[in-house]
Amino acid sequence: MFLRPNIKRQDMINCALCDNAPCDEACPAELSPGDKLRGIWLGGEHHVMSFLPEKDVCTDCDAPCERACLRPGLVPIKELMNRLRNEVKPMIPKGELEDESILKTDICGIPLENPFLLSSSVVGSNYDMCARAFEAGWAGVSFKTICNFDIHEASPRYSAITGGSSSIIGFKNIEQLSNHSVVENMEIFKDLKRDYPNKFLMASIMGRDDEEWENLARLCEENGADAIELNFSCPNMMEGGLGSDIGQNPEYVERFTKAACRGVTIPVLAKLTPNVASMSEAAEAAKRGGARGISAINTIKSIMRINLDTYVSSPAVGNDSAVGGYSGKAIKPIALRYITELGKNTELKGLHISGMGGIETWQDAAEFMLLGASSVQVTTAVMQYGYRIIKDLKAGLNYYLRAIGDDSVKDIVGLALNHVSNTTDSLERDTVVYPRFLRNKCIGCGRCHISCADGGHQAIILKDRMPVLDPKRCVGCHLCLLVCPAGAIESSGKWVKK
Repeated sequence: MFLRPNIKRQDMINCALCDNAPCDEACPAELSPGDKLRGIWLGGEHHVMSFLPEKDVCTDCDAPCERACLRPGLVPIKELMNRLRNEVKPMIPKGELEDESILKTDICGIPLENPFLLSSSVVGSNYDMCARAFEAGWAGVSFKTICNFDIHEASPRYSAITGGSSSIIGFKNIEQLSNHSVVENMEIFKDLKRDYPNKFLMASIMGRDDEEWENLARLCEENGADAIELNFSCPNMMEGGLGSDIGQNPEYVERFTKAACRGVTIPVLAKLTPNVASMSEAAEAAKRGGARGISAINTIKSIMRINLDTYVSSPAVGNDSAVGGYSGKAIKPIALRYITELGKNTELKGLHISGMGGIETWQDAAEFMLLGASSVQVTTAVMQYGYRIIKDLKAGLNYYLRAIGDDSVKDIVGLALNHVSNTTDSLERDTVVYPRFLRNKCIGCGRCHISCADGGHQAIILKDRMPVLDPKRCVGCHLCLLVCPAGAIESSGKWVKK
């Protein structure tokens, strides 16, 4: 059983996640507390503990790290480090987490040192960026989409919905494709393969007709690409008949996949759009066209933030804006739905699925894999936190695999598919799972009472500001658990007959 420590992002909500963190420089024991705080933020408090020394050097320390913090008094660094040692250390299974061989996998037979790739976007758009990502530990990149037409970007071109500590929840972009020429991009490919021969280089391409798809694919292979990714899904194209317009038409998907496959001997993956009711038809068309894999999902068409004074949505380019692509953690549930659809489709058996859409932590990546993805791609989280998160992604997934006793990351692919149904018709409906109130954590705010009274089934009353459940009214919906700001409500785990 995989045990989860109880240190959460909320415990360090004011940490700025600094670059070259001052707390790292101030730590006399050289524990790199900044790295540890980022690990907690990204859901990896267990593997963070595994990299602390055996000796307790924090308890008697006067915490110069906290004095050096750019938000002094707001981030309890010493307390968090002690909690890592006292609460998390006992849960760590024995195992050598520095050994990452368990993460080795492949894309269509081409080796990957781990399943983590940069997705086709600005985060993988030139030599320097890819080189720094490879040095940090990313296994490969889907290079920003290459094309033969002129790209002239708008400014500004990003917008976001943020939560605590400016954490990005949803991200919108109106950015298009690579603004380097094909010749320039081919030189980048040659340089990357010369300097990083063991890293995976996937060339994302977009053509306007059969000839362009074929020729671009051929050029990319000739200059070192290990695989081709066909961009049938970009929502931000000015010209009609490109990007997501193709992905919404299975006939075009099959036709242009065939064209690209004619030009190469390396694997071809089709990157499909989520701006459809179902992805299976396009995925099956890609397979008929010769694709050996599917990448999903690209961004979702969106409108964000109408300015109530100017009436222009964000990002505003002068007095106008446009529909753009939505990404970030907010789209993960939608991405998982499509990955599940692809994973359960027996017609697609044998195709590699490269999953993306809201992946920020190793847990997110594991969920994609459990639903059928064999590799994962990341953009928005890198734009927010930097290439450095690969350390947390690898260490966390490594820890999880060892904790559950698996020998390879391949072993978890698709394990969750049998537990997901396309409809709710098959679900058991004759029992109720009651909530349990944790009195030692309850702060008496009454939020559970308000939500149950006005949005639920009027099953919670307050006595001396403490919640009391009326089991005759409770239907086990767990709304109270979700709204509690103190984490003072949990599932009882008890199934009671109605």
